[in-house]
Amino acid sequence: MRFIPYGHHTIGRDDIRAVVDVLNSDWITQGSKIGEFEDAVCKYTGAKYAVAVNSGTAALHAASFAAGIKCKDEVITSPVTFLATANCIVYQKAKPVFADINANSLNINPEEIERKITRRTKAIIAVHFAGFPCNMDKILSIAKKNRLIVIEDASHALGAQYKGRKIGSIGNMTTFSFHPLKSITTGEGGMILTNNKKLYTRLLCFRNHGIVKNKKKLRKIGPWYYEMQNLGYNYRITDFQCALGINQLAKLDKFIRRREEIAIRYNELFKDIDNFIEFPQEVPNYIKHAWHLYIIQLRLDRLKISRKKFFNILRNKNIGVQVHYIPIHLQPFYKRNFGYKKGDFPQAERFYERAITLPIFPALANKDIDRIAKTVKSLVKNR
Repeated sequence: MRFIPYGHHTIGRDDIRAVVDVLNSDWITQGSKIGEFEDAVCKYTGAKYAVAVNSGTAALHAASFAAGIKCKDEVITSPVTFLATANCIVYQKAKPVFADINANSLNINPEEIERKITRRTKAIIAVHFAGFPCNMDKILSIAKKNRLIVIEDASHALGAQYKGRKIGSIGNMTTFSFHPLKSITTGEGGMILTNNKKLYTRLLCFRNHGIVKNKKKLRKIGPWYYEMQNLGYNYRITDFQCALGINQLAKLDKFIRRREEIAIRYNELFKDIDNFIEFPQEVPNYIKHAWHLYIIQLRLDRLKISRKKFFNILRNKNIGVQVHYIPIHLQPFYKRNFGYKKGDFPQAERFYERAITLPIFPALANKDIDRIAKTVKSLVKNR
């Protein structure tokens, strides 16, 4: 049987033509397509400013820098996310402080955020896990009361909406990833959105080695003149990547509609085994889910099969399941350097111990969805 990956990019001939057109042009790195892509994402999300970079990790790092996060600061975030979310805090020599998740949404719990705030807290990084938006009203209220910056890690959530607003236009900054397994891809790539011009200026500088070009000095000294005002990085994206991004963005709503159809089909197929697995909750009417991931949780107390065996059987049947994610506080680096340990975040750990990510991507065929569901149900029924 053909192997079904848990995620896969969707690249058409038109996408390939867009990239080839740039490769045949005079500019393949820092040309006009970068600005076009940034403008297109701003128009789509409603944000004022966008800065495209070469990865989602670079986007998080740039946002942390622009937020002014520094040594001895603390930043609160979720333990259930990819490592980059916490690593960007450490890059700035600050301390990542984890707050446990809500068992229903799998997002950071605002009540836990409030318990973690100290005089050193500088920011909150809210992760829209699997494409389901966080409770932004409560998070923004907490941030306002405590004068904190809100960065949204929306690597899973391009195209999602919260109370009629697209993700990307709500917090102080929002970061996206355009990795091949995300909703749209530029190969590798990322972006930071903001409505704040000062933050935008800092992000532009950080992306390009900390270099700025002052118009007055250019006129006075010469057109070659530039200054490095701060330590920055080469986080620039290329023109041909952005050409792909522009083309992909035009298909985003179609991609998300298909992801939603897949999630609904899974939910229907799993209704008769809901005593043995948990599947994604019904989405409130004020939320539009981006459905980056579809995750089931095994009710292990009702099954005679372990998560490991369940996972391995699916893999052996050419179903490319995955687990998202090992909670960051359980990683050796974070245990060693910040003193975290097993038991610190019970909801995150309970979720991790029971979670399996099933395949979901726009090109996934209904017959493959049915095959996956049938296999899952057979494992449950033979419990």
